Amino acid sequence: MRSQHPLFFTTVICMALFVKGCGGTTQVLSEESFPELLAPSRAFHAVVIFTPDFSNYVASPSTKTKLSIGSAQENIMRKTFAALFDTVDFFDSEDKIEQSPDIIIYPSVVEAQIAVPSQNYLNVYEIWIKYNLRLTDIEGNLIDNWFMPVYGKTSDSFMLQKEKAVGSATRAALRDIGAKLSLDFYRIPAVERHLREKSGSS
Repeated sequence: MRSQHPLFFTTVICMALFVKGCGGTTQVLSEESFPELLAPSRAFHAVVIFTPDFSNYVASPSTKTKLSIGSAQENIMRKTFAALFDTVDFFDSEDKIEQSPDIIIYPSVVEAQIAVPSQNYLNVYEIWIKYNLRLTDIEGNLIDNWFMPVYGKTSDSFMLQKEKAVGSATRAALRDIGAKLSLDFYRIPAVERHLREKSGSS
């Protein structure tokens, strides 16, 4: 593997590219320092459960590509939910909940897909990641299962190595998490109804 310029590593928390064997499996680890989001917060208390499976998630969108995105997706979701709620706690298990929140959020990855130039006939790499947010109340009653697809692509793969192109597309998809949650979370009918009832009861 050829060396990277040292300044490259100052732009990310941790990004490593590994190629195993000729034409073998490519693993892409992508953790970015995402910017703080300016989303309108509301006076509710939320708990977000990041299970170990989610925090350490490695997607396999193809037989030759692995995306180690667990820490990065947790990072962007932490920042987004912290902006959406006045009070939010993050745990790895509901057993650690001490107070009664208005809503509990369980993020998980449903699937990830990749398209390369030889497949999409475009000079770009594309990444799709589909998330599920299981939303419950403190008693464990289901409020909704909300499926959230995110998407990222390279602007152009010309002169880019495959590993760098896939990493770029993945980071774009992860940034899409913040945009989707900021715009759509409070528009989920079941969430809007549940929180309106909580607000009325308080």
